Formats: sequence, C-alpha cells, structure tokens
Amino acid sequence: MTFELKKGELRATAQTKGGELVSVRSGSGREYIWEGDPAFWPGQNPVLFPIVGALKDGRVDIGGTVYEMGRHGFARGMEFTPVEQGEDFVTLELRESGETLERYPFPFSLRVTHRLVEDGFSTAFAVENTGAAPMPFCIGAHTAIRIPDGERFEDYELLFDEAEAADSHLLSPQGIILHDGRKAMLDGTGALALDYQDFAEMDTIIFSLLRSGNVSLVHRETGRGVRLDFHEFPMVAFWTKPGAPFLCMEPWQGCAAWDNESGRFEDKLFCATLQPGEVKELAYTFYIE
Repeated sequence: MTFELKKGELRATAQTKGGELVSVRSGSGREYIWEGDPAFWPGQNPVLFPIVGALKDGRVDIGGTVYEMGRHGFARGMEFTPVEQGEDFVTLELRESGETLERYPFPFSLRVTHRLVEDGFSTAFAVENTGAAPMPFCIGAHTAIRIPDGERFEDYELLFDEAEAADSHLLSPQGIILHDGRKAMLDGTGALALDYQDFAEMDTIIFSLLRSGNVSLVHRETGRGVRLDFHEFPMVAFWTKPGAPFLCMEPWQGCAAWDNESGRFEDKLFCATLQPGEVKELAYTFYIE
C-alpha cells in the first residue's frame, strides 16, 4: 500500500512495505530519493531496527539466549500498518509478531512518521516497550539521496556545520567495526570531497559524537543539494556503491558489532534501553538547498 503526500509544490510517496518514504519530488520534478535500481542497489530508504549494521556471525546474546538476525534488522522487510494520515504526513506502525519474536524476544511498537515540511521532509521514530522487561534496541536511517542525471558524484562534497577534525571507524570485510581501526577523514575544515575510491576501500564512512548536528550534500559549483539535520543521533554514516549515482546519509542510534564487544545486545555501542511502557522518540530532517 502506498500513500501520496503533498505540501506546497513538494510531493512524496510512502509505502507500508518496510515503512519507507520512497520518493520526494520538487515542483520542478527533481527526484531526491534513489529509485532502487538493482543494477547498483535495490534499496531506497530502509528503516534499520532493532539493530544497525551487522552482528558478529549474525548472532547476539539477549538475556543469555543467542538469537540470529540479518544486517540492519528485520523492519525493512516487513509490512507496516497505517495508523494516521494527513495531507502532508503518514504514520506507519510495526508491532511484534511470531516472526519477530523468534529473532528479537520483545513486544514493541515502532511508529514511523514521514512528513513533508516547508522546504524538505522529515522522519520521526517512536519506539515503545509494550512488554514487561527492559528492552534494548538500536535504530537508524539509510536514506539514499539521488545524484541528478548529468551530474557526477565527484562534483559533490559533504559540508558539516562545525569545523571537524574526525576519523572514520573502519569495518572488517564482514561489516564488523574494528576497535583499533580508524582513518582520518575530516581535516578540521568541516568539508569532505566525495570520491568513490574511499567507498571502495572502506565500504562505509562512519562518524560518532561529532560537534556538528547538520551535514549538507552539495554540488561544489551550483551549491544545490540537501542538508541533513541529525542532531538527535550520536552517529552519522555515509555509504554508496562505487559508480552508483546516490549517497546514503544515515543517522544512527547504535551501530554494527565491534570486534571486541561482549556480544550482549545491551552492551552494543549507543544501544538504547526502554523500561516497560517507556517510549523513545528520534527524528531527522532533510532540507532542500
């Protein structure tokens, strides 16, 4: 099931499969969300829940029992239920099922609200522990921003709103964060030129606890692009396939397993834990520039 949203000249499409926002179009017809061409990557804007990234050997310890879960969790492959809709927003909900309880033994409510704003679009997560035991979880976004036809990936750069001197975490070939692996990426200027070679070598650029709460993806000559407000999240990551005309801009609450972590869910870096009845809300916004 799909939902059409509109605000001013902006138009958007959300779908119940994965609870995703899969299209945002300007009045001129420019599309901002990657179309999911399987020649590069069939995804578009998946919701990452209840984990972000990969687990060691695909397994995690929850309360002394080992559970198996694929990369980025299960929400992105599941059917959400619409619970509220207006002209410029829709709220979609995922709750536990027999299928989810086999991988993640907690009753929960995950509500995702996609909304058009005056000059962009926002996504808000509301995670509720509907069970009787403390519930650890991670959550994140994986929004693929499309590079327009006729423009080159290398003509774009990332501009952070603060001067940043920061290293990226490094991943193993299995997608596990190396505790002693870092690469200098931000040199104090707050600018990072895009280069497919970085992604060929690193797969994903991952920053934690930056001073900045905003980052812009902009064309160096025209200054056009988008700005991501991720200030509610402790991590932000960037990913693409070399040669692909998109960049995923990803605010994260939590991340992939570390090679030296305990393996217990509650020990995962930036994992959040909700007490029974507690709700955690997080939101990010893309502004069109």
